[in-house]
Amino acid sequence: MKQTYQGSCHCGRVRFEVDADLDHVRVGDCSICRRRGALNHRVDPADIRVLTPLDDLALYTFHTHTARDYFCRTCGILPFRRPRMAPEKWTVNVRCLEGVDLDSIPVQRLECSKLP
Repeated sequence: MKQTYQGSCHCGRVRFEVDADLDHVRVGDCSICRRRGALNHRVDPADIRVLTPLDDLALYTFHTHTARDYFCRTCGILPFRRPRMAPEKWTVNVRCLEGVDLDSIPVQRLECSKLP
C-alpha cells in the first residue's frame, strides 16, 4: 500500500515528497552503486514531488549519459535520480526518507555491472 514520505538530503536544502509502496529496495553491484550505497526504489513521475528546483542541484551523468543523478550542491547527497534502464521513471534513495525502518524492507540485488 502506498504511503506518502517526506525526503531530503543531509543538510535539508533538497526536499521532496514521494508516494510509494516500499515493498523492496534495489542495490546494484556496479562501481557507482557500490560507492554510493543507496537503497533504490523506482516510482512513477506522478508519485514524486520535487520541492527544490532541479536547477539548484548538481547533475552527474556517465557511461551512456542516459541516467541522470541529482546531488545536493551543499552536502553531496543523492536523494533521487532518473535510471538508465527506465529513464521515464524516478529512483528514490530510500535512505533519504523520514520514518522508514530500513531493516524491514527486502533487498533485491541487481547485477547492473552486467547490463549493456
